[in-house]
Amino acid sequence: MVVASTVPLATREDLSLAYTPGVALVCEAIAQDPALAYDYTWVGHTVAVVTDGSAVLGLGNIGPKAALPVMEGKAVLFKQFGGVDAVPICLDTQDPDEIVAIVKALAPGFGGINLEDISAPRCFDIERRLVEALDIPVFHDDQHGTAVVVFAALRNAATLTERKLGDLRVVISGAGAAGVAVAKMLMAGGVDPAALVVCDSRGAIHQGRSDLVAGSAKAELAERTNAAGARGDIAAALSGADVLIGVSGGQIPEEAVAGMAPGAMIFALANPTPEVHPEVATRYAAIVATGRSDFPNQINNVLAFPGIFRGALQARATRITEGMKLAAANAIADVVAADLSPEAIVPSALDPRVAPAVAAAVADAAHRDAVTR
Repeated sequence: MVVASTVPLATREDLSLAYTPGVALVCEAIAQDPALAYDYTWVGHTVAVVTDGSAVLGLGNIGPKAALPVMEGKAVLFKQFGGVDAVPICLDTQDPDEIVAIVKALAPGFGGINLEDISAPRCFDIERRLVEALDIPVFHDDQHGTAVVVFAALRNAATLTERKLGDLRVVISGAGAAGVAVAKMLMAGGVDPAALVVCDSRGAIHQGRSDLVAGSAKAELAERTNAAGARGDIAAALSGADVLIGVSGGQIPEEAVAGMAPGAMIFALANPTPEVHPEVATRYAAIVATGRSDFPNQINNVLAFPGIFRGALQARATRITEGMKLAAANAIADVVAADLSPEAIVPSALDPRVAPAVAAAVADAAHRDAVTR
Protein backbone atom coordinates (compact mmCIF):
# COMPACT_ATOMS: atom_id res chain seq x y z
CA MET A 1 0.00 0.00 0.00
CA VAL A 2 1.33 3.42 -0.95
CA VAL A 3 0.16 7.02 -1.14
CA ALA A 4 1.12 8.68 -4.43
CA SER A 5 0.64 12.29 -5.50
CA THR A 6 -1.45 12.89 -8.61
CA VAL A 7 0.14 16.31 -9.19
CA PRO A 8 3.81 17.33 -9.45
CA LEU A 9 5.60 18.64 -6.35
CA ALA A 10 8.83 19.83 -7.91
CA THR A 11 8.82 23.58 -7.30
CA ARG A 12 7.96 26.06 -4.57
CA GLU A 13 4.90 27.07 -6.62
CA ASP A 14 3.75 23.43 -6.74
CA LEU A 15 4.08 23.18 -2.98
CA SER A 16 2.16 26.40 -2.40
CA LEU A 17 -0.74 25.02 -4.45
CA ALA A 18 -0.76 21.53 -2.95
CA TYR A 19 -0.47 22.79 0.60
CA THR A 20 -0.42 26.18 2.29
CA PRO A 21 -1.44 28.79 1.26
CA GLY A 22 -3.27 27.46 -1.81
CA VAL A 23 -5.06 24.63 -0.03
CA ALA A 24 -6.88 27.15 2.15
CA LEU A 25 -8.98 28.24 -0.81
CA VAL A 26 -10.18 24.66 -1.30
CA CYS A 27 -10.95 24.32 2.40
CA GLU A 28 -13.01 27.51 2.35
CA ALA A 29 -14.92 26.37 -0.74
CA ILE A 30 -15.78 23.02 0.85
CA ALA A 31 -16.82 24.72 4.07
CA GLN A 32 -19.32 26.74 2.04
CA ASP A 33 -20.45 23.74 -0.06
CA PRO A 34 -19.55 20.32 1.41
CA ALA A 35 -20.51 18.58 -1.85
CA LEU A 36 -17.32 20.04 -3.39
CA ALA A 37 -15.36 17.46 -1.39
CA TYR A 38 -16.28 15.00 -4.16
CA ASP A 39 -14.50 17.20 -6.70
CA TYR A 40 -11.52 18.51 -4.76
CA THR A 41 -10.55 15.64 -2.43
CA TRP A 42 -10.26 11.87 -2.60
CA VAL A 43 -13.80 11.38 -1.22
CA GLY A 44 -15.23 10.79 -4.70
CA HIS A 45 -13.06 7.75 -5.34
CA THR A 46 -12.09 6.37 -1.93
CA VAL A 47 -13.72 3.92 0.47
CA ALA A 48 -12.78 2.66 3.91
CA VAL A 49 -12.43 -1.11 4.30
CA VAL A 50 -13.35 -1.63 7.94
CA THR A 51 -12.98 -4.80 10.01
CA ASP A 52 -12.71 -5.90 13.62
CA GLY A 53 -11.01 -9.17 12.65
CA SER A 54 -13.79 -11.30 14.12
CA ALA A 55 -14.65 -13.45 11.07
CA VAL A 56 -11.74 -13.42 8.65
CA LEU A 57 -12.08 -15.70 5.61
CA GLY A 58 -12.03 -19.25 6.95
CA LEU A 59 -9.68 -18.24 9.76
CA GLY A 60 -12.26 -17.02 12.28
CA ASN A 61 -11.67 -14.49 15.03
CA ILE A 62 -7.99 -13.69 14.52
CA GLY A 63 -8.11 -10.04 15.55
CA PRO A 64 -7.34 -6.76 13.77
CA LYS A 65 -3.58 -7.07 13.20
CA ALA A 66 -3.83 -10.54 11.67
CA ALA A 67 -6.74 -9.32 9.54
CA LEU A 68 -4.73 -6.48 8.01
CA PRO A 69 -3.25 -8.52 5.11
CA VAL A 70 -6.76 -9.47 3.99
CA MET A 71 -7.91 -5.85 4.13
CA GLU A 72 -4.83 -4.78 2.15
CA GLY A 73 -5.62 -7.44 -0.42
CA LYS A 74 -9.19 -6.16 -0.60
CA ALA A 75 -7.89 -2.66 -1.23
CA VAL A 76 -5.77 -3.95 -4.12
CA LEU A 77 -8.83 -5.61 -5.67
CA PHE A 78 -10.83 -2.39 -5.35
CA LYS A 79 -8.15 -0.52 -7.26
CA GLN A 80 -7.36 -3.18 -9.85
CA PHE A 81 -10.90 -4.01 -10.85
CA GLY A 82 -12.91 -0.89 -10.02
CA GLY A 83 -10.47 1.98 -10.08
CA VAL A 84 -11.52 2.71 -6.50
CA ASP A 85 -8.97 3.66 -3.87
CA ALA A 86 -9.46 1.89 -0.55
CA VAL A 87 -7.94 2.34 2.89
CA PRO A 88 -7.75 -0.66 5.28
CA ILE A 89 -8.97 0.20 8.77
CA CYS A 90 -8.59 -2.55 11.40
CA LEU A 91 -10.32 -1.72 14.67
CA ASP A 92 -9.08 -3.02 18.01
CA THR A 93 -12.59 -3.47 19.38
CA GLN A 94 -15.42 -5.90 18.79
CA ASP A 95 -18.01 -3.87 20.63
CA PRO A 96 -20.79 -2.87 18.19
CA ASP A 97 -21.37 0.50 19.84
CA GLU A 98 -17.68 1.39 19.60
CA ILE A 99 -17.44 0.21 15.99
CA VAL A 100 -20.45 2.28 14.97
CA ALA A 101 -19.12 5.36 16.78
CA ILE A 102 -15.65 5.06 15.24
CA VAL A 103 -16.92 4.56 11.69
CA LYS A 104 -19.33 7.48 12.04
CA ALA A 105 -16.43 9.67 13.16
CA LEU A 106 -14.23 8.53 10.25
CA ALA A 107 -16.94 8.78 7.57
CA PRO A 108 -16.35 12.43 6.46
CA GLY A 109 -13.07 11.38 4.88
CA PHE A 110 -14.57 8.70 2.63
CA GLY A 111 -17.12 8.25 -0.14
CA GLY A 112 -18.23 4.85 1.12
CA ILE A 113 -17.76 2.23 3.83
CA ASN A 114 -17.05 -1.42 3.03
CA LEU A 115 -17.56 -3.54 6.15
CA GLU A 116 -15.50 -6.70 6.04
CA ASP A 117 -15.14 -9.90 8.06
CA ILE A 118 -17.34 -8.88 11.00
CA SER A 119 -19.06 -11.85 12.61
CA ALA A 120 -22.80 -12.51 12.63
CA PRO A 121 -25.16 -11.59 14.14
CA ARG A 122 -23.26 -8.42 15.16
CA CYS A 123 -22.69 -7.50 11.52
CA PHE A 124 -26.42 -7.07 10.86
CA ASP A 125 -26.89 -4.52 13.63
CA ILE A 126 -23.66 -2.66 12.85
CA GLU A 127 -24.53 -2.30 9.17
CA ARG A 128 -28.13 -1.26 9.88
CA ARG A 129 -27.06 1.43 12.33
CA LEU A 130 -24.43 2.83 10.00
CA VAL A 131 -26.81 2.88 7.03
CA GLU A 132 -29.27 4.86 9.14
CA ALA A 133 -26.62 7.25 10.47
CA LEU A 134 -24.55 8.04 7.37
CA ASP A 135 -25.31 9.66 4.03
CA ILE A 136 -22.74 7.59 2.11
CA PRO A 137 -22.98 3.97 0.91
CA VAL A 138 -22.38 1.31 3.58
CA PHE A 139 -21.95 -2.23 2.28
CA HIS A 140 -21.11 -5.40 4.19
CA ASP A 141 -19.42 -7.41 1.45
CA ASP A 142 -19.59 -10.78 3.23
CA GLN A 143 -23.36 -10.44 3.05
CA HIS A 144 -24.23 -8.57 -0.08
CA GLY A 145 -21.27 -9.21 -2.36
CA THR A 146 -21.81 -12.93 -1.96
CA ALA A 147 -25.56 -12.59 -2.48
CA VAL A 148 -25.15 -10.55 -5.65
CA VAL A 149 -22.84 -13.07 -7.32
CA VAL A 150 -24.92 -16.05 -6.17
CA PHE A 151 -28.04 -14.53 -7.69
CA ALA A 152 -26.22 -13.84 -10.96
CA ALA A 153 -25.07 -17.46 -11.06
CA LEU A 154 -28.50 -18.86 -10.22
CA ARG A 155 -30.21 -16.68 -12.83
CA ASN A 156 -27.89 -18.01 -15.53
CA ALA A 157 -28.08 -21.59 -14.25
CA ALA A 158 -31.88 -21.47 -14.38
CA THR A 159 -31.74 -20.10 -17.92
CA LEU A 160 -29.31 -22.80 -18.96
CA THR A 161 -31.50 -25.57 -17.56
CA GLU A 162 -34.69 -23.95 -18.93
CA ARG A 163 -36.30 -23.34 -15.56
CA LYS A 164 -37.84 -20.27 -13.96
CA LEU A 165 -36.57 -18.89 -10.69
CA GLY A 166 -40.08 -18.93 -9.24
CA ASP A 167 -40.36 -22.68 -9.82
CA LEU A 168 -37.18 -23.68 -8.01
CA ARG A 169 -37.01 -25.35 -4.63
CA VAL A 170 -33.93 -23.86 -2.97
CA VAL A 171 -32.05 -24.91 0.16
CA ILE A 172 -29.43 -22.67 1.73
CA SER A 173 -26.98 -24.34 4.11
CA GLY A 174 -25.86 -21.66 6.54
CA ALA A 175 -27.75 -18.85 8.27
CA GLY A 176 -24.88 -16.52 9.00
CA ALA A 177 -24.12 -13.24 7.24
CA ALA A 178 -23.91 -14.71 3.75
CA GLY A 179 -26.81 -17.14 4.15
CA VAL A 180 -29.24 -14.49 5.34
CA ALA A 181 -28.24 -12.06 2.60
CA VAL A 182 -28.44 -14.73 -0.11
CA ALA A 183 -31.93 -15.68 1.03
CA LYS A 184 -33.11 -12.07 0.88
CA MET A 185 -31.52 -11.49 -2.52
CA LEU A 186 -33.06 -14.62 -4.03
CA MET A 187 -36.51 -13.64 -2.78
CA ALA A 188 -36.07 -10.11 -4.15
CA GLY A 189 -35.00 -11.61 -7.48
CA GLY A 190 -37.98 -13.91 -7.95
CA VAL A 191 -37.40 -17.10 -5.96
CA ASP A 192 -40.60 -18.15 -4.19
CA PRO A 193 -40.12 -17.60 -0.43
CA ALA A 194 -42.45 -20.51 0.27
CA ALA A 195 -40.09 -22.85 -1.60
CA LEU A 196 -36.95 -21.56 0.11
CA VAL A 197 -35.55 -23.38 3.15
CA VAL A 198 -32.60 -22.06 5.14
CA CYS A 199 -30.74 -24.47 7.42
CA ASP A 200 -28.43 -23.70 10.31
CA SER A 201 -26.51 -26.10 12.56
CA ARG A 202 -29.80 -27.24 14.11
CA GLY A 203 -31.54 -27.94 10.82
CA ALA A 204 -34.29 -26.21 8.88
CA ILE A 205 -35.42 -22.81 10.11
CA HIS A 206 -39.19 -22.70 10.59
CA GLN A 207 -41.72 -20.87 12.72
CA GLY A 208 -42.09 -23.78 15.10
CA ARG A 209 -38.53 -23.46 16.41
CA SER A 210 -38.40 -22.22 19.99
CA ASP A 211 -34.71 -21.28 19.90
CA LEU A 212 -35.09 -18.33 17.50
CA VAL A 213 -34.59 -14.93 19.14
CA ALA A 214 -37.49 -12.57 18.47
CA GLY A 215 -36.49 -9.88 15.99
CA SER A 216 -33.36 -11.71 14.88
CA ALA A 217 -32.39 -12.41 11.28
CA LYS A 218 -33.26 -16.07 11.72
CA ALA A 219 -36.66 -15.24 13.17
CA GLU A 220 -37.34 -13.04 10.15
CA LEU A 221 -36.38 -15.89 7.84
CA ALA A 222 -38.73 -18.22 9.70
CA GLU A 223 -41.59 -15.81 9.04
CA ARG A 224 -40.82 -15.27 5.35
CA THR A 225 -39.62 -18.68 4.14
CA ASN A 226 -40.38 -22.40 4.34
CA ALA A 227 -44.16 -22.10 4.11
CA ALA A 228 -44.55 -25.88 4.31
CA GLY A 229 -42.75 -25.90 7.65
CA ALA A 230 -40.05 -28.35 6.59
CA ARG A 231 -38.21 -29.71 9.60
CA GLY A 232 -35.20 -31.88 10.22
CA ASP A 233 -31.59 -31.81 9.10
CA ILE A 234 -30.03 -30.76 5.82
CA ALA A 235 -30.65 -34.18 4.28
CA ALA A 236 -34.38 -33.87 4.91
CA ALA A 237 -34.43 -30.36 3.49
CA LEU A 238 -32.58 -31.43 0.35
CA SER A 239 -34.98 -34.21 -0.53
CA GLY A 240 -36.40 -33.24 -3.91
CA ALA A 241 -34.70 -29.79 -3.89
CA ASP A 242 -33.53 -28.21 -7.14
CA VAL A 243 -30.81 -25.98 -5.68
CA LEU A 244 -28.30 -26.23 -2.85
CA ILE A 245 -26.37 -23.12 -1.87
CA GLY A 246 -23.71 -23.84 0.73
CA VAL A 247 -22.38 -20.90 2.74
CA SER A 248 -21.83 -22.73 6.02
CA GLY A 249 -18.41 -24.30 5.97
CA GLY A 250 -19.80 -27.61 7.23
CA GLN A 251 -19.75 -30.86 5.29
CA ILE A 252 -22.90 -32.22 3.63
CA PRO A 253 -22.96 -36.02 3.18
CA GLU A 254 -23.20 -37.49 -0.30
CA GLU A 255 -26.42 -39.33 0.50
CA ALA A 256 -28.11 -35.99 1.24
CA VAL A 257 -27.09 -34.61 -2.16
CA ALA A 258 -28.22 -37.82 -3.83
CA GLY A 259 -31.77 -37.06 -2.73
CA MET A 260 -32.00 -33.85 -4.73
CA ALA A 261 -34.17 -33.50 -7.83
CA PRO A 262 -32.78 -34.49 -11.25
CA GLY A 263 -30.79 -31.75 -12.97
CA ALA A 264 -29.95 -30.11 -9.65
CA MET A 265 -27.70 -27.11 -9.12
CA ILE A 266 -25.11 -27.20 -6.34
CA PHE A 267 -23.23 -24.08 -5.27
CA ALA A 268 -20.85 -25.28 -2.54
CA LEU A 269 -19.05 -22.07 -1.63
CA ALA A 270 -17.06 -22.78 1.53
CA ASN A 271 -13.30 -22.21 1.24
CA PRO A 272 -10.96 -23.97 1.13
CA THR A 273 -13.12 -27.09 1.55
CA PRO A 274 -16.54 -26.93 -0.17
CA GLU A 275 -19.55 -28.37 1.67
CA VAL A 276 -19.79 -30.88 -1.19
CA HIS A 277 -16.67 -31.67 -3.15
CA PRO A 278 -17.15 -30.91 -6.88
CA GLU A 279 -16.32 -34.50 -7.82
CA VAL A 280 -19.22 -35.65 -5.66
CA ALA A 281 -21.52 -32.81 -6.69
CA THR A 282 -21.14 -33.54 -10.40
CA ARG A 283 -22.51 -37.05 -9.87
CA TYR A 284 -25.90 -35.59 -9.01
CA ALA A 285 -26.02 -32.03 -10.34
CA ALA A 286 -26.23 -30.54 -13.81
CA ILE A 287 -24.40 -27.39 -12.69
CA VAL A 288 -21.80 -27.07 -9.95
CA ALA A 289 -20.17 -23.93 -8.58
CA THR A 290 -17.66 -23.34 -5.80
CA GLY A 291 -15.81 -20.48 -4.16
CA ARG A 292 -12.48 -21.80 -5.44
CA SER A 293 -10.48 -20.67 -8.46
CA ASP A 294 -9.31 -24.17 -9.38
CA PHE A 295 -12.81 -25.35 -10.38
CA PRO A 296 -15.27 -23.92 -12.93
CA ASN A 297 -17.89 -21.37 -11.91
CA GLN A 298 -16.07 -19.57 -9.12
CA ILE A 299 -18.51 -17.49 -7.06
CA ASN A 300 -16.10 -14.67 -6.28
CA ASN A 301 -17.13 -11.40 -4.62
CA VAL A 302 -14.61 -9.53 -6.75
CA LEU A 303 -17.20 -9.75 -9.52
CA ALA A 304 -19.42 -7.47 -7.43
CA PHE A 305 -17.91 -5.05 -4.93
CA PRO A 306 -15.47 -3.05 -7.14
CA GLY A 307 -18.16 -2.24 -9.69
CA ILE A 308 -20.84 -1.64 -7.06
CA PHE A 309 -18.75 0.98 -5.29
CA ARG A 310 -17.53 2.47 -8.58
CA GLY A 311 -21.12 2.95 -9.69
CA ALA A 312 -22.28 4.23 -6.31
CA LEU A 313 -19.45 6.77 -6.19
CA GLN A 314 -20.05 7.88 -9.77
CA ALA A 315 -23.70 8.52 -8.94
CA ARG A 316 -22.78 10.12 -5.60
CA ALA A 317 -25.25 7.74 -4.01
CA THR A 318 -26.22 8.17 -0.38
CA ARG A 319 -26.85 4.44 0.10
CA ILE A 320 -26.88 1.11 -1.73
CA THR A 321 -30.42 -0.06 -2.36
CA GLU A 322 -31.86 -3.49 -3.10
CA GLY A 323 -32.44 -2.23 -6.64
CA MET A 324 -28.77 -1.40 -7.01
CA LYS A 325 -27.77 -4.87 -5.79
CA LEU A 326 -30.16 -6.57 -8.22
CA ALA A 327 -28.88 -4.37 -11.03
CA ALA A 328 -25.33 -5.46 -10.19
CA ALA A 329 -26.33 -9.13 -10.22
CA ASN A 330 -28.10 -8.83 -13.55
CA ALA A 331 -25.15 -7.00 -15.06
CA ILE A 332 -22.80 -9.79 -13.97
CA ALA A 333 -25.12 -12.41 -15.41
CA ASP A 334 -25.49 -10.51 -18.68
CA VAL A 335 -21.73 -10.43 -19.31
CA VAL A 336 -21.77 -14.15 -20.12
CA ALA A 337 -25.42 -14.53 -21.14
CA ALA A 338 -24.55 -15.15 -24.79
CA ASP A 339 -21.99 -17.85 -24.00
CA LEU A 340 -23.58 -19.86 -21.22
CA SER A 341 -22.40 -23.37 -20.51
CA PRO A 342 -22.45 -25.63 -17.45
CA GLU A 343 -18.84 -24.56 -16.82
CA ALA A 344 -19.44 -20.83 -17.34
CA ILE A 345 -22.52 -19.48 -15.56
CA VAL A 346 -20.59 -16.45 -14.26
CA PRO A 347 -17.72 -14.50 -15.77
CA SER A 348 -14.13 -15.09 -14.78
CA ALA A 349 -13.02 -12.99 -11.84
CA LEU A 350 -10.43 -11.51 -14.22
CA ASP A 351 -12.91 -10.57 -16.97
CA PRO A 352 -12.32 -6.85 -17.65
CA ARG A 353 -15.92 -6.36 -18.84
CA VAL A 354 -17.47 -7.01 -15.46
CA ALA A 355 -16.68 -3.98 -13.29
CA PRO A 356 -17.60 -1.36 -15.94
CA ALA A 357 -20.88 -3.17 -16.65
CA VAL A 358 -21.70 -3.41 -12.95
CA ALA A 359 -20.76 0.22 -12.31
CA ALA A 360 -23.00 1.49 -15.11
CA ALA A 361 -25.94 -0.65 -13.96
CA VAL A 362 -25.53 0.39 -10.33
CA ALA A 363 -25.29 4.09 -11.19
CA ASP A 364 -28.45 3.86 -13.32
CA ALA A 365 -30.28 2.05 -10.50
CA ALA A 366 -29.17 4.69 -8.00
CA HIS A 367 -30.80 7.37 -10.14
CA ARG A 368 -33.97 5.27 -10.55
CA ASP A 369 -34.13 4.72 -6.79
CA ALA A 370 -33.59 8.45 -6.16
CA VAL A 371 -30.63 8.02 -3.80
CA THR A 372 -28.22 10.33 -5.63
CA ARG A 373 -27.08 13.76 -4.51
